[in-house]
Amino acid sequence: MTYTTAAVLGVLAAVLVDLFALRTRLVTRLVFWATYPIIFGFQLISNGILTGRNIVIYDPDAILGRRLVHAPVEDLLFGFALVLSTLSVWVALGRHGIQRTPAAGDGSRLLRWLRRNGE
Repeated sequence: MTYTTAAVLGVLAAVLVDLFALRTRLVTRLVFWATYPIIFGFQLISNGILTGRNIVIYDPDAILGRRLVHAPVEDLLFGFALVLSTLSVWVALGRHGIQRTPAAGDGSRLLRWLRRNGE
């Protein structure tokens, strides 16, 4: 499997998890797309440093060859999948009451369960 194929599959999996498994539907929200350019900008900086200084080197046969600020476009796809997956899980956990907002006191539902079960 090439890096390109893995990146595309990663994006597809993240979108499917967001829309159907966790039903957070972040990709349908304007606030997600309005704030994603901030993450994208920092991803370009970090990828540019790592690939531009040859800290990370890619096999030319495994990528498309298109680069943006030294980073293969596949890295940007993987970054999108990672961010979307992380935010989807975060929102889903918050909906289930697992420390939605920081609070003092008894703690989250997970902490109460752990206390009851002697963990």
